[in-house]
Amino acid sequence: METRQLGKTDLHVSVLCMGSMQFGWTADEPTSHEVLSRAYEAGVNFIDTADIYSRWVPGNPGGVSEQIIGRWMKSSSIPRSKVVIATKVRGQMSNDPADQGLSRVHIMQSVENSLKRLGTDYIDLYQSHAFDENIPIDETLQAYDDLIRQGKVRYIGASNYPAWRMMQALWTADKLNLARYDSLQPHYNLVHREEFEQELAEICDTYDIGVIPYSPLAGGFLTGKYRKGEPVSKDWRGKDNGRIQGYFTEHNWRMLDKMEAIGQEKGGYSISQVALGWMLSKPVITSPIIGPKNIAQLEDNLGAADLRLNEDEIEIIERRSN
Repeated sequence: METRQLGKTDLHVSVLCMGSMQFGWTADEPTSHEVLSRAYEAGVNFIDTADIYSRWVPGNPGGVSEQIIGRWMKSSSIPRSKVVIATKVRGQMSNDPADQGLSRVHIMQSVENSLKRLGTDYIDLYQSHAFDENIPIDETLQAYDDLIRQGKVRYIGASNYPAWRMMQALWTADKLNLARYDSLQPHYNLVHREEFEQELAEICDTYDIGVIPYSPLAGGFLTGKYRKGEPVSKDWRGKDNGRIQGYFTEHNWRMLDKMEAIGQEKGGYSISQVALGWMLSKPVITSPIIGPKNIAQLEDNLGAADLRLNEDEIEIIERRSN
């Protein structure tokens, strides 16, 4: 499988990134290990997780995904240097409201906990899960810089950062000679384009920042499992999935039909593979984060690794996307 360099780092990551929010939630541990092993066998060397995965699930204390990944690495014969591990910090990890954020105290405590759960002595990419309006950006970056100097973290990245905050972070890092964000993890897909494309895409391209989008399949909408006029399943909280239903427009139904047609014309690719292929055809994108909960979904995702759309196909799809 093709690899790409992540921003200005020396990290070479697979074109697809294995997301892990589903581990210990919709995929039990044996299934998670099976998915990880098959993905690695297929050439996926990049694994993304977060300390809070999946604390919102009843009975899940958070940190479960990191623990599952750590036990998989320990039980496998794969050298640590062959896997790129990315995790995140910011979320609340206990009932204490102060146990969250991007303060130096929280970052320093959280990194030790993540290292222990992952069973490793370093994290390849440590990411701010979202910006923290209550903490000066220089405090956050100084903490990260110290962790890099200590060898506990190799590079840092940001997730869910607006353009103004990303530029503030880059400017502060440059001014104070601190480690800078070398990657961005935005919410980006064919039905959620504006947030990234309006300003963030140009920032990432200009400053050579790796882009690892989450939700490339729009929570399942871009797999074709939802069809016009058919009932929608409940979300993970047992409530009506209003976010997914927000994609139910005539415009988007026509887009799915066109994606299905393009997939067939190119040799029998699924709608989800076309959605991933569209993203992989964009030079600014490093590695979309997939989240298969079983082997069947993984195999479908892997089938998109070599798919690239031409300019006409991209234009046809984008004319019909939101």
